Amino acid sequence: MHAIMSRWIEQKLRSSLSLHKVRLIFGARQTGKSTLLRRLAPSNALFINLQDRRVRLRFERQPDELIRMLKAESRKRTVLIDEIQKVPALLDDIQLLYDEDPERFEFILTGSSARKLRYSTANLLPGRAHQYHLFPLISTERQDANSSIILPMAIDKSLHHGFPKVDIETLLLYGNLPGIVMEQEPTRKATLESYAEIYLEEEIRWEALVRNVGHFSKFLELAALESGQIMNLTKLSQQSGIAVATLRSFYQVLIDTFIGYWLPPFRGRTRKRLLTTPMFCFFDLGVRNALARISLTKQSLQIQAGTLFQQWVLTELWHRCGYLGRNYCLYFWRTVSGAEVDIVLETPDEVIPIEVKWTDNPRETDARHVKLFMQTYPNRAKRGFIVCRSPHRLQITKQITAIPWQEM
Repeated sequence: MHAIMSRWIEQKLRSSLSLHKVRLIFGARQTGKSTLLRRLAPSNALFINLQDRRVRLRFERQPDELIRMLKAESRKRTVLIDEIQKVPALLDDIQLLYDEDPERFEFILTGSSARKLRYSTANLLPGRAHQYHLFPLISTERQDANSSIILPMAIDKSLHHGFPKVDIETLLLYGNLPGIVMEQEPTRKATLESYAEIYLEEEIRWEALVRNVGHFSKFLELAALESGQIMNLTKLSQQSGIAVATLRSFYQVLIDTFIGYWLPPFRGRTRKRLLTTPMFCFFDLGVRNALARISLTKQSLQIQAGTLFQQWVLTELWHRCGYLGRNYCLYFWRTVSGAEVDIVLETPDEVIPIEVKWTDNPRETDARHVKLFMQTYPNRAKRGFIVCRSPHRLQITKQITAIPWQEM
C-alpha cells in the first residue's frame, strides 16, 4: 500500500539538482524514511540497514567493509544506507569512494539523529552531499487535497495517489505520521504510546544521548504538556526537580533527534516592547499527545481543541517551510502588553500574520491583533489570515481573510 503513496519531497530528490551528489535525508522516527529510500532506488540497489544489530556490528568491526564490498562491484550501483548515524565512520568511506569517481555509485543515506554526527565531528561530506529533511505528512500529500493559499505546494498528480483524508478531530488526536495514518483507528493509540518507549530505548538509552534516562522520561512528559507555550525553564525546573542547565541539554536532544523545534519570536523593527523568549513545539501532534499522556479520545478535544488546533496549523506550516528552504520562516509575535499573533510567516516577498481560531464563525474581533501587527509593520505586512473551521472563505476586513483549515 505504501508503494503508491508518494511524498512531496520526492520531486526534489528525483530532480537533476542532486545529480551526482550524495543525498542525505534526515527525519524523526516513523516519518517514512525507509519507505522513501525504497521508492527512490532501482530494484537492484544495495540496501544496508544499520538498524539491524548484526549488520551494524559487522561494519563497526570491519572498518573497511564498505570500501571492499563496493570495489568488488563491476557496475554502477545505487547504495542505500538507513540510519547512518549508527556508524558515522562510514561517511569517511563514502567520501573516499565518491572522490575516486562521483558517478560510479549513487549514495542515498538517512538519519534519525544529528546528535551523534554533530558531537562525534562526523564527516557530513561538505561539497559532496545535499541534505534534505522528511517531515510527517503535509496536507498536499492527502487525497483530494485542496489548493492552498498559504505557501501553496504543488505535487505531481500523475505520481500521487494520496494518503487517506481525515477530519480535523482525527488530525488533532493522532497527528500525521504516515504509518499511524495507514493504521486502523483501534491500533493507532497503542502504536503512538509505544513510540515514546521505543524512542527512549533506541534513541536515548542505546545511543547514550543523556546520562539519566529517568529524568529525561519525566522531562518528556512535561515538555509535551508545555508544547506550544512560551518557554519557562525556571517553572519547568521547579515542577520536575531537574536543573535548568540539564533541561536546556534535554531540549537540545529533542531538536537533534528531530522530535521538536524552537519557534522564535518575530523581532521586526518597532517601538513596541516585544517578548523575546522562544516557544518549543513537538513535530507531530499524535506523538506530543502520547508523550503528554493525553487521552486519545474525541472527548478530550472538548477541553484542548483550541490549543491542539493552533499547534496543528503551526506544525503544518513549519513543515512546508522546511521543504521550501531557508527563505521561508515561521515566528510568533507577542508584546509585553498582551497583544499576540499566533503565527508570523515570512517569505521572500512578504510577512503574513496568521491567527488560529477554533470557530466556524470568525468575527472582526478575532482579527484585532492581526490588524495591530499590520499597522505596526505596514511596509511588510499587506495581508493577514484567520485559519478556522468555517466551511468557506470569509472577508473579515479589506486585508484580512478567514479561511477553512482545509485551504490553508
